[in-house]
Amino acid sequence: MSKKLRWGILSTANIGRKSVIPGLQYSQFNEVTAIASRDQAKAEEAAKELNIKHAYGSYEDLLASDDIDAVYIPLPNHLHMEWTIKAAEAGKHVLCEKPIALTAEEAERMVIACEQAGVHLAEAFMYRHHPRYQMIKDVIASGEIGTVRGLHANFTFNSGDSTNNIRFNKEMGGGSIYDVGCYPISAARFLTGLEPEAVTAQSFFSPKHGDVDMMTSGFLEFPNDVSLIFDCGMWASFRNRLEVLGTEGTIEVPSAFVCSHDSEAGFIVNGKLGKREIEVPVINQYSAMVDHFADVVFERSTPAFTPSDAVRNMRVVESALVSATKRERITL
Repeated sequence: MSKKLRWGILSTANIGRKSVIPGLQYSQFNEVTAIASRDQAKAEEAAKELNIKHAYGSYEDLLASDDIDAVYIPLPNHLHMEWTIKAAEAGKHVLCEKPIALTAEEAERMVIACEQAGVHLAEAFMYRHHPRYQMIKDVIASGEIGTVRGLHANFTFNSGDSTNNIRFNKEMGGGSIYDVGCYPISAARFLTGLEPEAVTAQSFFSPKHGDVDMMTSGFLEFPNDVSLIFDCGMWASFRNRLEVLGTEGTIEVPSAFVCSHDSEAGFIVNGKLGKREIEVPVINQYSAMVDHFADVVFERSTPAFTPSDAVRNMRVVESALVSATKRERITL
């Protein structure tokens, strides 16, 4: 294996081209060696645009390459399991875009395949690799805002006028819960260190958009009488905020998951020490994610988030969609 982890990208999807690939190229321990598409011309166009050495006209050809150590999978959600397992069988480490699968059962199959192949599997929740989230956990642990009573979070954007959007295809894993609702769910689990006991969700399923959930409001019940109230949507004004409510104060994160500018990455604590704005390090959270991935592969670190965490998160995400569809509370 080379000094840097050599990556292949399975598809020319925008999330890869605009965020993850630049993050890989900016990172310390990684390099992007190849990109693949089912269309050779598209692969070559992306490779030229992003200064990537090799372009493949099939995913299979990329996986067969000896010049690749790891793959990033930004394919539509319904293809995550298939190509993660194929990558594992080819001996490649896998960074899979969120949500890791369509169901917890699929996620478990992916974890088993990667364990049997001896390769590392990670879910691409970049936000939690930013040091500010550990800083937030430290504030909570310090008792500055007292005992945590609840969390509130949202992640919405407006793509209602889009056409031919894979997010509007139910069979491909479309809908707002899969696309952005997974973030508040993940963050609440991470910050509390707890697993929810039940979930209730209500969704607007839009006939104009393939009957996927275009807006969802949810309620997660955690142990110790702590709850998460969240909403997520693909046909609403842009928001991505998080609040931790304690008995003695609050923590507010105005740009909780994505930040347009480094200045937006900070958070506000209003507690026993008064109100203060916390500055955080200027960092590319995608680069932080992939450098940690490389550290794990090179055995310099243990995973901050194990593959089993992705299974547990998927169980909640899946249950939220079931709850919204059946209009009932789901016990976990």
